[in-house]
Amino acid sequence: MSDHQYKFNVSMSCGGCSGAVERILKRLDGVKAFDVSLETQTANITTEPTVSYDTVLAAIKKTGKTVNSGEADGQTMAV
Repeated sequence: MSDHQYKFNVSMSCGGCSGAVERILKRLDGVKAFDVSLETQTANITTEPTVSYDTVLAAIKKTGKTVNSGEADGQTMAV
């Protein structure tokens, strides 16, 4: 299996907001790389094949930020 590519549109209003998303992704097992952009309101995440979309979505939601949309390997997913 290959790595997963997840993309989320997350409402972030300041550097603290994007920092919170970055901190939670750093602690999530199986995350290989991520890019959180306050400017584009997105979080792009590369994970190992064992990490599910729902796991990453739940972790981001724990920050209290609103997730507006999500994609898993190019497919639009429910949030």
